Amino acid sequence: QVQLVESGGGLVQAGVSLRLSCAASGRSFSSYAMGWFRQAPGKEREFVAAVSRSGGTTSYADSVKGRFAISRDNAKNVVYLQLNTLQPEDTAVYYCAANFENVLSVRAAAYDYWGQGTQVTVSS
Repeated sequence: QVQLVESGGGLVQAGVSLRLSCAASGRSFSSYAMGWFRQAPGKEREFVAAVSRSGGTTSYADSVKGRFAISRDNAKNVVYLQLNTLQPEDTAVYYCAANFENVLSVRAAAYDYWGQGTQVTVSS
């Protein structure tokens, strides 16, 4: 079992930055790839970013490429998502997820464990 707990969300104005954290416990953190997804009201959950077990490989959705950055600290069992230049369309609940296949999949179904989510609201 893996437990994932996100934090760092909030209500911010457009243009500012936030850093989301996802703390993991349970099975060895470095044994799985990590992803971030988001879900806006009335929309399907969508891929945001993913990072490999070692942190050496990352993948991003086109909509956030160049603005968001994913990273991980295997010593602290934490994965981060740095959100820069936030826009109102980034408003969503952000979820972290664990993938034991070390595949940087964009499909939610490929991930084995999920956190409860953290709300990010960006006002214009």
